[in-house]
Amino acid sequence: MANPITEISPPGEILIYTTDDGVISLDVRIEDDTVWLTYQQMADLFERDQSVIAKHARKALRDGEVSKQSFRQNLPKTVGGRPTQVADLDVIISVGYRVQSPRGVQFRRWATPILRDHMLKGYTVNPRRLDQLNQALEIIARSEQDEVAGIASVLQRYAAGLTLLDDYDHQRLSKPKGQPGDWQLDYAEARAFVDAMRFSADSDLFGVERDESFRSSLATIYQGYGDQEFYPTLQEKAANLLYLVVKNHSFIDGNKRIAAGLFAYFLNQNSALTDALGTPLIDNAALAGLTLMIALSKPEEKDVMCNLVMNCLVRAAPAAGT
Repeated sequence: MANPITEISPPGEILIYTTDDGVISLDVRIEDDTVWLTYQQMADLFERDQSVIAKHARKALRDGEVSKQSFRQNLPKTVGGRPTQVADLDVIISVGYRVQSPRGVQFRRWATPILRDHMLKGYTVNPRRLDQLNQALEIIARSEQDEVAGIASVLQRYAAGLTLLDDYDHQRLSKPKGQPGDWQLDYAEARAFVDAMRFSADSDLFGVERDESFRSSLATIYQGYGDQEFYPTLQEKAANLLYLVVKNHSFIDGNKRIAAGLFAYFLNQNSALTDALGTPLIDNAALAGLTLMIALSKPEEKDVMCNLVMNCLVRAAPAAGT
C-alpha cells in the first residue's frame, strides 16, 4: 500500500503519555480532534518491531477498519530522506488489538477523555501546569484577608498560560520573556527610598534594619557566575527583589510595604512599571495580593511565586520554547 501523503503543518499540541508501569513515555500530538503517534512510537508502545506495526497498519486499511485519512507523513523528512509515518487513534487501537497488546486498551482509556475535553473546550488541560496554579490557589487559601481578592484578575491570566498547551516544552511552565534593565538599584538609593516613605514618620520602628539581610537581598538580584547573571532580565530581578525583601524580614516593621514600594520603584526606574498606554502592569490591589501571597508562601514555593510575578509583568502566556 502506498501511504497517502498529508503534511502536518502547523504542528499540533503535545501531551506526554506514560504507560501504567512507567516504563514507556511518549510525546503525543493532538491535532484535528484526534491523537497521532509515529510508527516508531507505536513500536515502542506495543513492544514490537516497526515493520510489524507497518504490516498491521496496512492490513487495517485494506480491511476497511481505518481510512486513508488516518495516515499522514510528518515533515520535515528524516536524515535518510524518508518522511516519518504517523497514524491516528483509530490505527493505534486497531494495531494494538492485532498485536494483542493490553497497552492499546490503556492508551485508548487515556486518550478518550483528553480528546473529549479538547473538542469541548478548544484546548487541552495540562495537569502538570494546573499543579502550579493549584499551588498558587493553596497559598491564597491560607488567608481570608481582603487584599488577596486583588489578585483574582492576575490569576485568570496566569491560569490561561498554565492550561493552554501552546508550546513544546514538555509541560514545563517556562519563565516568560523579559528584557535587560538599564538601571541598577544599590543599597544607598534603596535606603533613601525607605527613609522617604510616609510610614517612616508614623513609626520609629518602620524601616529599622534587624541585620545585614537587606543589603544581601539587594546584592542577590545582581549575582551571577562569570559573565552570566542568575537573574538576567529586569522582570526576574523585580520578582526576586519583591520575594526576598518580604521573606527575609530585614526590618523590625514594614517589610511588606517596603518590598512592594521598592518593587514598584525598581520597575519605574527601568521604565517597566506601565504598558505603552501608561496602564500599570500590576495595579495596587494586585500588588497587595501578590505581596501577601509571598508572605504566606512556603520556602519551597519560591519558584511558583516568582513565576507568577513575572507572568503578571509581561501580561502574556509563556512563549513556546522560552
